[in-house]
Amino acid sequence: MSDPLDSLDTDGAADPMAVTPELVRAVTDALDESGPDDALMLVAHLHAADLADMLEALRPDDRHDLIAALGSSLDPEVLADLDEHVRDRVLEDIDPSAIAAAAAELDTDDATYLIEDLGAVAQRQVLEAMPAADRALVEAALAYPDNSAGRLMQRDYVAVPSYWTVGQVIDWLRDSDDLPDEFYEIFVVDPRHRPIGTVPLYRAMRTRRPVAVEDIMQIELHLIAVEMDQEDVAYQFDQYDLASAAVVGSDGRLLGQITVDDVVDVMREEAEEDIHRLGGITAEGDFHLPPLQTVRRRWVWLLVNLITAVIASATIAVFADTIEQIVALAILMPIVASMGGNAGTQTLTVAVRALATRELTAANAARILWKECIVGGTNGLIFAVLAAFVASLWFASPIIGLVIGLAMIINLLVAGAAGMLIPLGLSRAGVDPAISAGILLTTVTDVVGFFAFLGLAKLIIL
Repeated sequence: MSDPLDSLDTDGAADPMAVTPELVRAVTDALDESGPDDALMLVAHLHAADLADMLEALRPDDRHDLIAALGSSLDPEVLADLDEHVRDRVLEDIDPSAIAAAAAELDTDDATYLIEDLGAVAQRQVLEAMPAADRALVEAALAYPDNSAGRLMQRDYVAVPSYWTVGQVIDWLRDSDDLPDEFYEIFVVDPRHRPIGTVPLYRAMRTRRPVAVEDIMQIELHLIAVEMDQEDVAYQFDQYDLASAAVVGSDGRLLGQITVDDVVDVMREEAEEDIHRLGGITAEGDFHLPPLQTVRRRWVWLLVNLITAVIASATIAVFADTIEQIVALAILMPIVASMGGNAGTQTLTVAVRALATRELTAANAARILWKECIVGGTNGLIFAVLAAFVASLWFASPIIGLVIGLAMIINLLVAGAAGMLIPLGLSRAGVDPAISAGILLTTVTDVVGFFAFLGLAKLIIL
């Protein structure tokens, strides 16, 4: 077997994929055969985020053994980087005092993530074991709604009054022992601790010491309300290219900061949520859940899909006598429905993502809908010619080719419109369009496709 540490190149730089299948197998073999010391040697070079990936890749028993072997040397950042389902199972095996010690070393947002889903008793035990100052910060964060800026923000930040000079700021930063590990700008506050400007670090470092802060601060602020949804926070960062932003309470006072590294995680989570929901899976996914829990999470949407499939079948049943007379129709029906479904899904995917990024709004909805109708109709014409040609040769019947061609045009045109109108309608109704738009679209394209194809056959051929 090749050495798993070969994943490091000759310059010591890690591969893009640090946790390779070979490394996972080697760690598993070490835990099963040679012992935990060898496993620890194999993972010693891993970054905290990569070690979290390693833990997620291991079987539950091996994961437990590796964590036990790591003991107090386990970097708290590893726990903060774990998938939430894996995190919950890992925390079951860790003493509350150890969890408290880990949470105390993390930024407020990461500490909150670590313990937010613990049971009430376990959460209280962990909080009571934390230092009083850290406990107060985490309890304050837990009081804010899930997925809000209050949960996402760090309580540590740098704020100075506007009348200070750059020299005073630099001296204070050098002497202070209570600064965040990372920050990108200095917030300038008024006497009521409300932000009135910011000074990027690069500007402070390039300015002479006697210059007053108020002379170099940027007054254009992008403030984040503490209860703002994290999706809206991500939009602010993306829209205005922010590296960090101040979080304020209802009274305008500075409460904390959100940095871009946390927002990148939010963007990933929101994108995954849309993908999962489009597939009829719960927002947080179920990749790391046991089989029975996964079944319970998925069966509801499968039941809904069964009901919609029955509706499509009922449409076919209306034309049972037509199908009995022309067997070719039964063979060609899936082509029309499948093409409509695929075309509609293309439009639906674009629409759902555009709604999430606020590119699709009431102002441009009509224009985009018209565009998608043109696209659907044009594709319908192209594939109508192809389908008609194939069907005519297959069944030696130009009239069957005509029927499937006309049905193809109708269904792809409807698919383009439905792929846009369904998510728009759900969004207008206050429903996340990623949740059920896919099933509704499939029902529409199946029903319209079958009705158009069989209805035209009955009208033209019989």
